[in-house]
Amino acid sequence: MSGITHDYMEHYIRSLIKDHNGILKELEDYAHSNHVPIIHKEVAKFLELMITIKKPLKILELGTAIGYSAILMSLSSKENSLITTIERDKKMIELAQGNIEKHGFKNKINIIEGDCLEVLEKLDDKYDLIFMDAGKGHYNHFLNHCVRLLSKDGIIIADNVLFRGMVATDELVERRKITIVKRMREYLEMVSDSEKFITSIMPMGDGVAVTTRRD
Repeated sequence: MSGITHDYMEHYIRSLIKDHNGILKELEDYAHSNHVPIIHKEVAKFLELMITIKKPLKILELGTAIGYSAILMSLSSKENSLITTIERDKKMIELAQGNIEKHGFKNKINIIEGDCLEVLEKLDDKYDLIFMDAGKGHYNHFLNHCVRLLSKDGIIIADNVLFRGMVATDELVERRKITIVKRMREYLEMVSDSEKFITSIMPMGDGVAVTTRRD
């Protein structure tokens, strides 16, 4: 369990979500067996919901891993979205590229190899949805670039923002995680600036924040 809500709540919410099959089930099984972190079940459903509502034509993802969330987002958009995803780990890129090509997403999902911050600095396209799921200690550094790259009515969805509950209370903070917690708190303070953004922070999975700019 994530540690940010009562276990019985998570068990109940997850029990309401139908299990995936096909490629998503295959990737979930691989992630579980190989200890690769992917988005929580309820976050996957939330992402599917937001893409169904928003219908983004261009999506930017920070953190590819094995390609699970990118493929989920492509399927959620009925493959109408073009997805750019950034990953620095060569092993993950190889696995993700294999999954993308094996299941026919080559023309819909493009992986850029590199450090997220360095890649963001070079991008100049506009994206209708940006999904942050990499470098939890750098969300505050990513934000200005993501806002610059966001389309007029675009949204930023940031995962893991409560980080095992540590972000919400000092009582849970582990000494070796202090820097990550401080930086994540800074990110949440930045997106909670009511003059610039509208943000909702939800205690699902490991915490999700949804942000859009004020007009």
